Amino acid sequence: MAKEFVEFNQAYKKSLDSAKPTIKTEIISLDDALDKVLSSDIIVCKDLPAYDNAALDGFAFRYEDRAKRLKVAKVIYAGDVVEPILGEGECYKIMTGAKVPKDATSLVAVENAIDFDGEFVTIPSDIPKGFAIRLQGEEAKVGEICFAKGHRVTSRDIAVLASQGITHIEVYKPLSIAVLSTGSELKEPWQSASDDEIYNCNSYGIVSSLNQMGFDARYIKAIPDNLEQTIEFVKALKSYDVIITSGGISMGDADFVGQAFEANGFAKIFDGINIKPGKPMMVGVMQDTYVICLPGNPLTTLVNLRLFAMPILLKLQGVSRYYHNIQIAQNTDEFKIKPNRANIVLGNLQNGKFSATMNNKYGSGMITVVAKSNAMLITSPTKTKVAKGEYVKIVEFDGFFGDKFIDVLND
Repeated sequence: MAKEFVEFNQAYKKSLDSAKPTIKTEIISLDDALDKVLSSDIIVCKDLPAYDNAALDGFAFRYEDRAKRLKVAKVIYAGDVVEPILGEGECYKIMTGAKVPKDATSLVAVENAIDFDGEFVTIPSDIPKGFAIRLQGEEAKVGEICFAKGHRVTSRDIAVLASQGITHIEVYKPLSIAVLSTGSELKEPWQSASDDEIYNCNSYGIVSSLNQMGFDARYIKAIPDNLEQTIEFVKALKSYDVIITSGGISMGDADFVGQAFEANGFAKIFDGINIKPGKPMMVGVMQDTYVICLPGNPLTTLVNLRLFAMPILLKLQGVSRYYHNIQIAQNTDEFKIKPNRANIVLGNLQNGKFSATMNNKYGSGMITVVAKSNAMLITSPTKTKVAKGEYVKIVEFDGFFGDKFIDVLND
């Protein structure tokens, strides 16, 4: 009986609908927070900035004293705490970041002040009230949400957390991800391979792609094409949150992976997508383990990993942004595509222009094509060509993800 392949968006939706975010949490040090996902809101506990401070080196004065010649009553450096002391016709000389006393309501930059002689300075008449004073709490106030649950922590976020005096945060435990390949013809890169054997590049591509996205994935081994051995091997992997395989799920007689998972209680979500390349892909759940079976060809492995597996993993990890983002670009050269299926076209996006790699004339078994590309275009089943100058929707291999669904198909 022939397989019924699901359409691109249907596969995308089915995958995400079936992905249930983890509920396992842990407390970690800020030193270990990079790429972790917050399991609860972080609340501002210290105003940012913590006090009114100078945005530049200059003179702090009362607004009503603009256009006057004032005497410098005190020099204020960053870290100084100065009580208001201004008398009639006086001002402060102040450094960037220093706390501004409450009796000063405006600042003027040193270079814009007039005739400073070391003791007296003339204030220009056109300085606005409150100029160059960074007010307490103008960035964030105590009680506001600093970072929301589901936010994945970046290096920039860590600086903000440190500014709050935070040393530990609660995050979702990282997913345990097992990566394996299938095929008795596979050899590891450190082994000797005959002309009839190939090196296992898929697992290296998968693991490195996942690590780049902040996941902690482990390559287990390549499974030989033997049903009984595969069933036993899969049984031992049920402790993992996610299993990702490549190969072994097409229509060949030696493709045992699907059968092995079914023998271990696997519930299929879909088996096959109406796309080119990347049709043989299967997704499902085996008790508490999410299973993603990618195609065996290196190009399709990495393409489907990005298009379908990454959003699943992000949602499973508790990340709030797991939908593909798109870039709008102008296609540089016309190329043809076959209808009645979604087509994935690899290419390069640069300065708002998209150019198909090798003018879209490459095979799905190639590997160097992926290294030569940084983006992809996905067409709808009704489209037969992409015209020169046409504006298209592009998904980047290293692009970011958003919190709203965007249809990536080009009609």
